[in-house]
Amino acid sequence: MDKRVDEYLIDGCGRCDYYATPQCKVNFWRDELKLLRNIVNNSGLEEEIKWSMPCYTYKGANVAMIAAFKDYCSLSFFKGVLIKDTAKLLHKQGESSQSARLFKFTNKAQIESLEPMIMAYLQEAIDIEIKGLKVEFAKQPEPIPTELEDMFVKMPELKSAFFALTPGKQRGYLIHFNQPKQSATRLSRIEKNIQKILNGEAFY
Repeated sequence: MDKRVDEYLIDGCGRCDYYATPQCKVNFWRDELKLLRNIVNNSGLEEEIKWSMPCYTYKGANVAMIAAFKDYCSLSFFKGVLIKDTAKLLHKQGESSQSARLFKFTNKAQIESLEPMIMAYLQEAIDIEIKGLKVEFAKQPEPIPTELEDMFVKMPELKSAFFALTPGKQRGYLIHFNQPKQSATRLSRIEKNIQKILNGEAFY
């Protein structure tokens, strides 16, 4: 087990201003996250920290993650779309998600009652890696938000840096920027990521 996950369960992921405060979402789901962690660690996967959150890998390949959200905590699978999910227990990561699927939990009792299914899904996810199965992604163009177009006019160097990114990196940013309904929120997301784009970094 990775000691950094112990720190995550105390202080959170550090990806927002609520890090190490009572408002951190990890505080709302700590018991559930600990239970999920124990279950996943019994699957034989390697525990690590990636993107500041607990990530579970098989021979270096990302298989699953646990995370805290406002209304639920989750166990997600990177290639969840390939899991048969005959019980219809998995949810899409987001509207644009083609690969990831996740369990959503709101209390320990849910997790405890589904533990055999969770273990079965974890094993299937491991088998997917053993077999070397890949997700076939449908390439869907992601629109450039007006707020980003306006920023390109103000900062030509940002436009050059953005279009110098790989298509995958561009898409990652555009999905993130397009998610909020409010223009002010979209603009805020763009401003927070300007330096990363100029550095040629991916969104995550």
